[in-house]
Amino acid sequence: MVVNTPATCCRSGDNAECACAAKATCSCGEKSALHCTCAKSSAENTVNGPRCSCRARPAGECTCDRASTENASLSGPACACGSRPAGGCTCEKASDGGFNLANEIDFTTQK
Repeated sequence: MVVNTPATCCRSGDNAECACAAKATCSCGEKSALHCTCAKSSAENTVNGPRCSCRARPAGECTCDRASTENASLSGPACACGSRPAGGCTCEKASDGGFNLANEIDFTTQK
């Protein structure tokens, strides 16, 4: 089985899974990112435009362990949309653009 993780993913550990995507939650913090069930679900479960490294949350709204780095103001060269570092584009225009949930493992709901 071939796993195609986003080029911008943190890839913590030796596994091919994107560990940061597994830890990302919706803004209320009760569900995994893109699985929100609260009143904000229509906006929370769709991510368009620039995203965080794991592509599960909008750029600047990261909720995983890397939030302090991901949500920091940009310094230095930026990608075309200006939301991510140059070479780290995560919007639909990126060569590996898009969040593919099939490549992710949800460890937050497994016991």
